[in-house]
Amino acid sequence: MDVVNKSTVSEFVLLGLSNSLALQMFFFMAFSLLYIATMVGNSLLVITVIADSHLHSPMYFLLTNLSIIDMSLASFATPKMITDYLTGHKTISFDGCITQIFFLHLFTGTEIILLMAMSFDRYIAICKPLHYASIVSPQVCVALVVASWIVGIMHSMSQVIFALTLPFCGPNEVDSFFCDLPVVFQLACVDTYVLGLFMISTSGIIALSCFILLFNSYVIVLVTIKQHSSRGSSKALSTCTAHFIVVFMFFGPCIFIYMWPQNSFLIEKVLSVFYTIFTPIMNPVIYSLRNQEVKTALKKLKNRFLNSNKATPSCQ
Repeated sequence: MDVVNKSTVSEFVLLGLSNSLALQMFFFMAFSLLYIATMVGNSLLVITVIADSHLHSPMYFLLTNLSIIDMSLASFATPKMITDYLTGHKTISFDGCITQIFFLHLFTGTEIILLMAMSFDRYIAICKPLHYASIVSPQVCVALVVASWIVGIMHSMSQVIFALTLPFCGPNEVDSFFCDLPVVFQLACVDTYVLGLFMISTSGIIALSCFILLFNSYVIVLVTIKQHSSRGSSKALSTCTAHFIVVFMFFGPCIFIYMWPQNSFLIEKVLSVFYTIFTPIMNPVIYSLRNQEVKTALKKLKNRFLNSNKATPSCQ
């Protein structure tokens, strides 16, 4: 039978995480709190870095951009899921589904390159400290951030172009709370085996290769740190450990989902929640609560805010 070239599906039904009303109410409360905490935590981190001149360094510049990406990653689908639980309206238009795919791959692709840039920054700072200022200049940092967004846009466009070529003639139920290629392409009226190979080659292998490069770079950094026993080395070890935790939590679910695109929908749901909802909130938690410089800057910002309120005369 010839495959229909034009999709007849105009909208998709997002089945969400559970059909249980009790669980849906629990997810509504839990994800609402997590989303608010993610936005507040990352926003506060960005404001703190901008407001404190002591944090105007390459590492914190990259960290600020990571927070912006994390807020974007948490916002492309989570607010809709929360409102869907509240209203019971779980459909999304075909264009809306494609838009979610675009932004998902834009933010994840950008974050992958940015995490690699952060590992490069730590590698130079620890392994070549005398050349750090000349290698990791402000211009280089800006170039790394711009490059990460360019790569993210190129990657997301390739995924969207691929998705637009797929014919959808029914069914239209997406067994997830947002649209992504591993679940959407299985609804296409074509052989999903070839599509699975495309997913593995364009997303799975790329994510796995980047993770291996990052892992090797952090191994080199940790070995270099181990050769020193100073206080500064202990601080560097703590920083690199925090960086690697973020890398592992972000790459682990992505590699699993895109290397095995036809695995269990339940596993995909759990992992999707992990890297779209839980990972974005870990950035301010790890870098704020474990970083003395950020905690000091937060205290200064708090005191400045309180003093400004005291200095403002009340209206009679």
